[in-house]
Amino acid sequence: MRTVSTFGHRQRWAEMLVAYAAMVSMLAGCAVGQDAVATGTTFTFVAPGGQTRTFYDPPAQRGTVTGLSGESLLEPGATIGLEDFQGQVVVLNVWGAWCGPCREEMSDLQLVHERTLAAGVTVLGIDVRDDRDAARDFVRDRAITYPSIFDPPGRSLLALRGFPRNTVPSTIVLDRQHRVAAVLLTAVRVSELLPIVQRVAAEPTAPAPSDQRAPDTRPEGPGPAVELVPR
Repeated sequence: MRTVSTFGHRQRWAEMLVAYAAMVSMLAGCAVGQDAVATGTTFTFVAPGGQTRTFYDPPAQRGTVTGLSGESLLEPGATIGLEDFQGQVVVLNVWGAWCGPCREEMSDLQLVHERTLAAGVTVLGIDVRDDRDAARDFVRDRAITYPSIFDPPGRSLLALRGFPRNTVPSTIVLDRQHRVAAVLLTAVRVSELLPIVQRVAAEPTAPAPSDQRAPDTRPEGPGPAVELVPR
């Protein structure tokens, strides 16, 4: 009769367990890495548990918004979106002419736009669930000069992954890299919004790759005089 070594069985089991543990560790590591990359690069809205104001700091942990665009309210057929405001702070405001709080906050948004325009800030409206003629009259009667996307179904808001499209009005402040710095799920006043926008506009920005030059290691001023002696 053949005898099976107990030590051999134990050794093989130990090797299998080590291999299995290594595989599980590798898979877990891959999953964590993917989650971290997704969170750090693309904005995904998470319900703030009843809070109406959410701020995202430090800037390095903010999620970026891309691909947000739609038809211009005042220029039918023309497209307007974030790509038109590269390097600018953008204050997105979701509104409708039918919305009472929107009517109240519109003049304050215009004031924020005027006071921060020279600092590289723009307000960009997103007009939802609206009639174009009514919306046009709405902004013209109030002398609103910042642009708006005309988007009755709210499709442009899909770029804000997970954002509640039925929350009107709402305001989203994007920094100069179009990362979400603040979300306000309520009507805003200039006294509240202006300091937020000014703070975001004052944040330092990384230099462009073309501006990153090697440091000059040459000594300051003229070098020592050299006397040339003929041979």
